[in-house]
Amino acid sequence: MRESTNRSTSSSSRPRPSSSSSNGPRPRRPGGPRRRFSRRKVCRFCVDGVKYIDFKNYRMLKEFLTERGKIMPRRITGTCAHHQRMLTTAIKRARNMALLSFTHR
Repeated sequence: MRESTNRSTSSSSRPRPSSSSSNGPRPRRPGGPRRRFSRRKVCRFCVDGVKYIDFKNYRMLKEFLTERGKIMPRRITGTCAHHQRMLTTAIKRARNMALLSFTHR
């Protein structure tokens, strides 16, 4: 049995639209979907053939820090996993030796 509600008759007499419309798929944009082509990021240490990242080279290490003093992630810099781990260790050593600051003022 149906329960009676206090709704007005005009809203209950109209059928509600369902979440999946029967109109079919959404029309596409003219020219097709947008594609963003970007150049693949390459590890600069692999290109240069770097075997060890020296913590004393603080000018180079500064390039991998944000203005707040955080270490930039791999997806931003394009560094490979091996060199990112070496870079992180070098930055932390340089911070402990007071060559780099932990935070920016």
